[in-house]
Amino acid sequence: MSRFLSDKYRDLTPYTPGEQPQIKSLIKLNTNECPYPPSPAVLDALTSEQISDLRLYPDPLATSLTESIAEYYGLDAEQIIVGNGSDEILAFCFMAFQNSGRRIYYPEISYGFYPVYANVFGAKGNAVPLDENLHIKIEDYKNLDGTIIIANPNAPTGIALEPEEIEEILKTNKDNPVIIDEAYIDFGGRSCAPLISVYDNLLIIQTFSKSRALAGARIGFAMGSPEMIKDINKIKFSFNPYNLSRLSILAGTAAMKDVEHFKKCTGEIQKTRDSFVKAMEKLGFDILPSSANFVFAKNPKISGEAYYALLRKKNILVRHFNKKPIEDYVRITIGLPSDMDTLLAVTEKILEGEK
Repeated sequence: MSRFLSDKYRDLTPYTPGEQPQIKSLIKLNTNECPYPPSPAVLDALTSEQISDLRLYPDPLATSLTESIAEYYGLDAEQIIVGNGSDEILAFCFMAFQNSGRRIYYPEISYGFYPVYANVFGAKGNAVPLDENLHIKIEDYKNLDGTIIIANPNAPTGIALEPEEIEEILKTNKDNPVIIDEAYIDFGGRSCAPLISVYDNLLIIQTFSKSRALAGARIGFAMGSPEMIKDINKIKFSFNPYNLSRLSILAGTAAMKDVEHFKKCTGEIQKTRDSFVKAMEKLGFDILPSSANFVFAKNPKISGEAYYALLRKKNILVRHFNKKPIEDYVRITIGLPSDMDTLLAVTEKILEGEK
C-alpha cells in the first residue's frame, strides 16, 4: 500500500468476489449466475435510437424501472429505490442506518460483504452464530439494540426462513431497521414484501443478477417505507445520482415486465436443482435444504478443499470457503441440466479415486 492510504483503511480486508475466468471451456458453477439468457424483451429494448441516446445522462430516478418493480410487487414508486447492484444498495444501508455506537447484527455464516461493509463504514458488526445444522436461530435476533441484516435464503447455505419467522424478528425490533437480503428468494422462498405495509422498519433488498439473468447489467433494488427509501436516496444523491446506466435501466425494465420468461427460467432452475440433489445424495453427499439457485454440499469421503481442487482440474468451477464450520462444504451453482450431468459424472470418478 502507499503511504497516502487513510489510517482507518490500512487494516481493511476487502471482499473476495467469485472468480470470473475468461475461459469458455469452463463449466462455471461458482457465482450463482443464471444459466439461461435474459428475456428476449431485453434485446428488443436496446434499439439504435436508445444506443444513440447514450450521449445523454440517464434518469437519476430510473423512473421506468422503479415503476415496473412497484407494479410487480403492488407497491408505490416511492417505496422503491434502484442501484448499481444490490451491493451498492447494501452499502447505502450501512451508511444510512447506523448511528455512532449502534450495532449491526448479521449471521456469522452469510454473505461476505456484511462484515466488510461494517469495517468500511465504521459500524460495530456483530456476527451471530448459526445453530449446529447451519440454520439461523430466530430467538437470537429478538429484542436487539441495533440494525439487523439477514440474507433470506441465507448464503452460502441456501436455507430459507419463512415470512412468519421474520415477522417475529420485526415484532420485537420495532425501533431497529430490519434488512432482509432476498437475492435468492425467487427459487423457492417466500418474499417478505407483503410485510412492508405492516412494518415501517422493514427494508427488503433484491437483485436482477440471479433470477432475471442480468448480472452483467448490475441492477439491485430495495423496497420499504417511503421514509426509509428517502433516507437511502439522501445517501445515493450525495454519492452518485446517476448510479444506473441508460442501458441498465432499459434492460431491467424489460426484464421486470416479462413475467412469463422469469417464471419459466426460475422454474427450470428449481427442477434441475431438485433432480441434482437426489443424484448427489445417491453418491453419499449431505446437502442442506436449498431454496436458492445453488446447493451447499459435503461428502464424508473427501474434504471440501480437495473436492473443489479436483473439480477445477476437470474444468468445473465451484466455490469453496476455507472457514469453520463450513470448510468441508462446497457451494455449487445450478447450471444447465447438461452442466450438472457433467459434474455428476466427474464427481463419481473422483469418489472412485480418480485424480
